[in-house]
Amino acid sequence: MDIALPGEGGRSTPYALVGQPVQPVTGARFPRIAYAAAHVVADPLGMTDPWSRPVVDWDRTMAFRHHLWRLGFRIAEAMDTSQRGMGFDWTNAQELIRRSIAEARTVAGADLASGAGTDHLAPSKARTVDDVVAAYEEQFAFIESQGGKAIMMASRALAAVAKGPDDYALVYDRILGQASGKVILHWLGDMFDPTLKGYWGSDDFETALDTVIAIMERNAGKVEGIKISLLDAGKEVALRNRLPDGVMMFTGDDFNYPELIAGDGKRHSHALLGIFDAIAPAANAALAKLAAGDRAGYDALMAPTVPLSRKIFEAPTEYYKAGIVFMAWLNGHQDHFSMIGGMQSARGIRHYAEVFRLADQAGLLADPDLAISRMKSLCAVAGV
Repeated sequence: MDIALPGEGGRSTPYALVGQPVQPVTGARFPRIAYAAAHVVADPLGMTDPWSRPVVDWDRTMAFRHHLWRLGFRIAEAMDTSQRGMGFDWTNAQELIRRSIAEARTVAGADLASGAGTDHLAPSKARTVDDVVAAYEEQFAFIESQGGKAIMMASRALAAVAKGPDDYALVYDRILGQASGKVILHWLGDMFDPTLKGYWGSDDFETALDTVIAIMERNAGKVEGIKISLLDAGKEVALRNRLPDGVMMFTGDDFNYPELIAGDGKRHSHALLGIFDAIAPAANAALAKLAAGDRAGYDALMAPTVPLSRKIFEAPTEYYKAGIVFMAWLNGHQDHFSMIGGMQSARGIRHYAEVFRLADQAGLLADPDLAISRMKSLCAVAGV
């Protein structure tokens, strides 16, 4: 099967598909906790003002969560993959969380945790750390009222008002101290969100690391784990090696996840990854191999997904959501390539063409004929 794809200089070149679709393992038992941060499906026919009033296709959004649950993944709900802070507001996030928690109760073994942040508080409106605490409290209270578990997302408002590490300690100590259950923390780097530069009160990694470790040590009974998304395996390992007993590492490194999940023989990372949304069949099959002690099989399945992930998450990294939704469209999980806020326009046609090639080479085009048909339609719209 061939398709003409745009390349360097804007010239179209023929591409012959080479991949064989990966077959996931039904009922696979994973040796690691594996959360997939799931996207939301927009309703293009329902949106009359897509930049400011998003409309969600709730049926397709829930169907995609069932797809991930069937493959053995937990759901990290209402995270940045769902465009939190990039068109998807707290009002919609509440509805998403409510629906997902209710849906999870209908599926044996389904599990999820939901993002609690401060995105309903504009950073320009935050005056003190007490404002930030109140915003976190509101979102924690909603999630807990639904019977959910919280992921404490990084806060743009806190980054704006904090004067140093002590302010971060104050906010995190207060929220963790009153949380009803264990919480997953999230250290999100500024490559994902430039407004988070200097999070934890310092631009120096070692200083920030000391602050995070101290917070977790004081609150070890309330911290299930921490997700770190800095796209730097060395920094993740440095944090992993200092975690208090009983606190887990969840990799958020969409560049280096295979070796971090596999571990170094002494320690390993669990996973909370946006890329698992797009590579779920391959990740399922790879984790099944790892559970069976087949490291070579695990590596063989995971390795081809890394170039794809690095392309999807290339700078400007915050626009990775476009590649995630593109993959869902190619694979038939939704009938359109439209995103909240028109975010599909954040990447160009050559980017999508390379994602198509790499997805094929990783065995992640579940129905190649469908994928070709949809890629041709996108190229035609782009004038290719």
